[in-house]
Amino acid sequence: MRLTYQYRLRPTKQQIATFENWLELCRRQYNYRLAERFNWWEQNRCDIDRCSIISCGIAPLKDKPSYYSQKRDLTNTKVLFAEYKEIPSHTLQDVIARVEKTFDRWLKGDSNGLRSGRPRFKGKGRYRSLTFPDPIKPEHIRTQYKT
Repeated sequence: MRLTYQYRLRPTKQQIATFENWLELCRRQYNYRLAERFNWWEQNRCDIDRCSIISCGIAPLKDKPSYYSQKRDLTNTKVLFAEYKEIPSHTLQDVIARVEKTFDRWLKGDSNGLRSGRPRFKGKGRYRSLTFPDPIKPEHIRTQYKT
């Protein structure tokens, strides 16, 4: 029984340009969301493990950027930057899921408690894949050839 299907895409030059544009926008979004998490990490960590309550005050902690808070912020991104409106929403949400996964792996470590290296920002050409989690509907497919 076949559970998945694999399709070969043959995009036109215009579609290739669109996908490359989407990859660049997703790369920027990935870097921005990762930077938000690093900024939170730097603002809320402390080099010492204890401190006298009398001599130094404890600053209130900033809210941690979570998957859901960053996902909610995507609406603001689409309002401020019109080019993000072209990208399917679930594809952008997958970018945030990737950030969540890499950042949590860095903080928690693996099953043995060993932490991996700090997540890197993606340079040009280093963000290579788009994910379309929704099933493809027949009305989204436009064929050039009539059968």
